[in-house]
Amino acid sequence: MSTTTVPAGRTATAPARRRRRWQLGDLFIPVVAALAFVYLLVPIAYTVAFSFNDAGKSNLVWRGFTLKNWQNPCGAPQVCEAFRNSLSVGVVATIIATVLGTMLALALARFRFRGRPAINLLIFLPMSTPEVVLGAALLAQFLSLRVELGFWTVVAAHVMFCISFVVVTVKARVAGLDPALEEAAADLYASPFQTFWRVTFPLLLPGIGAAALLSFSLSFDDFIITNFNSGSFTTFPKFVYVAATRGIPPQANVIGSFMFVAALVIVLVAQVVGNARGKRRAG
Repeated sequence: MSTTTVPAGRTATAPARRRRRWQLGDLFIPVVAALAFVYLLVPIAYTVAFSFNDAGKSNLVWRGFTLKNWQNPCGAPQVCEAFRNSLSVGVVATIIATVLGTMLALALARFRFRGRPAINLLIFLPMSTPEVVLGAALLAQFLSLRVELGFWTVVAAHVMFCISFVVVTVKARVAGLDPALEEAAADLYASPFQTFWRVTFPLLLPGIGAAALLSFSLSFDDFIITNFNSGSFTTFPKFVYVAATRGIPPQANVIGSFMFVAALVIVLVAQVVGNARGKRRAG
């Protein structure tokens, strides 16, 4: 058995930690991240600021602070009608796309059938095809079938491109499920419907909710495909586009600011609820 001796006058201490030299690369990522963050927030800050502008006929120049725009958000002609139209289209298109996309995602993830690889490929086509091409193609179909352009043509167009995002989102959630949970339910004599409703569906619900929120945001925000297939039907993005030449009315900025705050609140609530559930499960 060997022993280690320490020379006289020295103590056994841990080696001194080398001091790390500061490098330019340590500052690069934080600076780029801060610039990107500012770049993203500048348009939002402009929208919120000009919702308080005491504008006259145009909203291009700051004329003073006022609260009257928030007190009367429907003061500009047709702004609230366009907002209601976008909400109606978004809700209907989201419900249809979420239901159909969820069923398609389950079929693609859980079952094997002829043509499955081709369907997986075709699902990505609306996501990768330029919106101008999709809008023009849908318009040509509606005109050839002599379908009157309006609310339902816009809904059909939005469902078409929203389904792809729902399928991708829900399919990723299905792939992450633990099959042992469903097998345990079957071992406890649960029927296939009971297994789906009590085990599979609750586990899929976060993914379905995320897909629905994504679909609604895409539908509410769409302009190009809507402009092709809406006719005289006006949505909020179309209203903003037409009004942009003379300065977007401050009431439109009010509605835009409200939608941003509402989306932010939804995300924060979902995050808090998810963290609370995770702590309960861990406990």
